[in-house]
Amino acid sequence: MGWNEPPEGNKGKDPWGNRGNNDGPPDLDEIVRKMQKGIGGLFGNKPSNINNSGSMFPFIVALIAILAWLAYDMSYIIDEQERGVVMRFGKHVDTLEPGLKIRFPRPVETVQRVNIGQVRSITHKALMLTQDENIVDVEVAVQWRIGDPTRYLFNVYAPAATLRQVTESVVREVIGKSKLDYVLTEGRSEIAESIKVLIQQTLDDETSEDEYASGIFISSVETQPAKPPEEVKAAFDDAIKAREDEQRLVNEAEAYTNDIIPKARGAAARIREESNGYKSRVIAKAEGEANRFEQLLTEYRRAPEVTRERLYLDSIESVLSNTNKVLIDNDNGNSLMYLPIDKLIDQRRNSSSNILTPDYSISGSNGTSSSSSTLSDMRQRIDNRLRGVR
Repeated sequence: MGWNEPPEGNKGKDPWGNRGNNDGPPDLDEIVRKMQKGIGGLFGNKPSNINNSGSMFPFIVALIAILAWLAYDMSYIIDEQERGVVMRFGKHVDTLEPGLKIRFPRPVETVQRVNIGQVRSITHKALMLTQDENIVDVEVAVQWRIGDPTRYLFNVYAPAATLRQVTESVVREVIGKSKLDYVLTEGRSEIAESIKVLIQQTLDDETSEDEYASGIFISSVETQPAKPPEEVKAAFDDAIKAREDEQRLVNEAEAYTNDIIPKARGAAARIREESNGYKSRVIAKAEGEANRFEQLLTEYRRAPEVTRERLYLDSIESVLSNTNKVLIDNDNGNSLMYLPIDKLIDQRRNSSSNILTPDYSISGSNGTSSSSSTLSDMRQRIDNRLRGVR
């Protein structure tokens, strides 16, 4: 059946309602008038006769306005730091990422933007009781941001107020488990880290009866220097000063220790090296004297008298080489002589321990000179005798 005819047929009508004539489709103005008449009937307005061609302009404007409103109400531009929580008839159905998104218009769906990049902060300050039953004034600053927008909006009523209450509870718990000295001195950073971890665990806990799962992420926790109450501030200042004096004395003692111990170790090392050197020198000297004695013993067994005489001369030489006395052999009978005492003394001082007594010229009264017999000559004669013995 053509033209989408009803069961009983179109009864000679075309799709535009004409009865077999060639009138063609109805005029567009007629359609607009019928629509306006129907709409006016809905709102209780009497139909009006609109025959001019300008009657379409209000309808077109209204249609464009409706389409523009729908386009505006259905499109959402989500910024980089935002997330869009989509609720359809009040129930969460989706979370929009950054960019241009198209959704159903209101009241079917509504989109609530949540800024997850903004860092917020709260401050808590109060007097608290420590583990050793002392009162301390603590101030804590907590910086946080939204980590999960869905949980932030639906799991907890008034998340900021809940975070403040959790912070107060956690701070009291951490301070209550710490001693006063630890809170006032070296425990500041450790306490801040403990507070941060415990707050985050409390806010993320889904197994407790509270079931927070708040969607809040703790960025950082900073604690100001803890102070005692004003009523006992003077006593605390004295205690802190005493503690600082103690630390200063400890540092001075450590500095003295670091200064004296290396010196003592250096002196001990020097003494050990000197003792090792002395040991080596004594051993070498003893070994040398032993070898010399063995050689001398061999020579003595060959020529006892000659060796004995040589030993005597060596001993006399070693003794006389360190004295200022001058021995003169006056075999020629010259009673007047000239001795350069000063030169003799200087020469003996500059000579080594094995230098023999030199041959000095002695001027007599008649101007003649004679040579004294020296120990070197005597040694030379003994050596010649030893060669003859060998």
